[in-house]
Amino acid sequence: MKIVLASSEVVPFAKTGGLADVAGALPRELEKLGHDIVVFMPAYRCIHRAEPAVESTPVEFVLPVGNRVEAGRLLFSKLPDSQVTVFFVEHSHYFDRAQLYGSGGNDYEDNCERFTFFSRAVLESIRILGLNPDVVHVNDWQTGLIPALIKCEYRDHPSFENTSSLITIHNLAYQGIFEREKMAVTGLDGRYFNWRQMEFYGSLNLLKTGIVFADSINTVSPTYAAEIQQREQGCGLEGVLQDRRDRLSGILNGIDVSEWNPATDKHIAMTFDSDFDLNVGNRGKAKCKHALQVEAKLDPDPDVPLIGIVGRLATQKGWSLILPVLKAFLDSVAAQWVILGTGEPDYHHVLASLHRSYPDKLGLTLGFSNEYAHRIEAGADLFVMPSQYEPCGLNQMYSMAYGTIPIVRKTGGLADTVVNATHETTDNGTANGFSFDEFTPAALQATLARALRMYNEHRPTWNQLVQSGMKRDWSWNSSARQYEEVYRRTMLRESQRGHQ
Repeated sequence: MKIVLASSEVVPFAKTGGLADVAGALPRELEKLGHDIVVFMPAYRCIHRAEPAVESTPVEFVLPVGNRVEAGRLLFSKLPDSQVTVFFVEHSHYFDRAQLYGSGGNDYEDNCERFTFFSRAVLESIRILGLNPDVVHVNDWQTGLIPALIKCEYRDHPSFENTSSLITIHNLAYQGIFEREKMAVTGLDGRYFNWRQMEFYGSLNLLKTGIVFADSINTVSPTYAAEIQQREQGCGLEGVLQDRRDRLSGILNGIDVSEWNPATDKHIAMTFDSDFDLNVGNRGKAKCKHALQVEAKLDPDPDVPLIGIVGRLATQKGWSLILPVLKAFLDSVAAQWVILGTGEPDYHHVLASLHRSYPDKLGLTLGFSNEYAHRIEAGADLFVMPSQYEPCGLNQMYSMAYGTIPIVRKTGGLADTVVNATHETTDNGTANGFSFDEFTPAALQATLARALRMYNEHRPTWNQLVQSGMKRDWSWNSSARQYEEVYRRTMLRESQRGHQ
């Protein structure tokens, strides 16, 4: 298959979240399966700090953005350890900025113009380069205009005669909603601004546009695909998604095992794997725990449970649950915590205060370090991730790959990856963590207490959970094959539509 993947961020060139990890890993796996795939993303300022180096191409274009025309050109590079070409859409005014989507906590006011230009540039580049893709795979609202442009403007062009489109929803909460006047920016006929297609309560909605016009829709876990069709997590689009449920599927993300693998990880104190005696424990992981305790300025006691958290300090990640539990545990439970993250200022202040009060029980880093994230995953005994919602989640998979037991709320991808430890699941060897349903501090506290009881009193059973999580294949291989099947179904729909 010939595949074009368009994304607003791609590892290692630009990243704010899991979208970048998917866009950097999936194309490499598809290449291994024999597919011809190229990637498009904006030429942000930060791409020039990445490896491999970014180079020029002779491809230039002039495109309409509302009542103006804007000129741009293509740059290119390769995804690491692959032959996958990444094309960068260069426009200095739109993309040569310090941040990807906004600054000072606010979105850039011209985001509609920026990503309209990017979407049009992707399609014009496909035409100029003669790529003739079977599938154009777009991601989130920033590329949601592309399926509409294919159907409304490019359908009769030879480069798109047999092209179908797939949109992946990585987080339904971010929809690209703009005032209705921005409809003119897209260049599409005003008749598409209606409640069935691009209009959303009087505004323009680019994610809805992609969902309505794409030939297929998917999201990043099977449970999240079901959840977003319900009012609680549908973010106002549940009706649209229900109408298109025959086109909607869920595929779990994988993890990049060349980056996240305790057997080869260069960032950790000692490499280790899943081959260890359940009665003795994992010697390499014990060494990593000792090193993490020292780095976090905690007492390097091998018997004290060490609880890790890595991620955004945001309500979505369950911090309204974590803080009261953390305070209670720091007061009365023999456990250590290591936290790495950045986010909402209120959480910064509370955590900094707790760190000052309990420096012997709480290691805190308000910021982000990829290397330190690796060392927390490798050294912690437990990983807490009680998300309010979680389309897929990667940290729970990193944790299990590194023998760290996740404590999660049963939602989205967390429900699809973490098998709760019960008598039945521990007996049959499938348990790999602990989960709970209610989004309350009490539910988290009870689950964490249950996990600590197993850690303190039933260590061989605990080690069985560790080994179960480590032995599961978390790589992109299975996910890529599922995308391959979705592409085939999408192409079949397009061919059937073409013969009607």
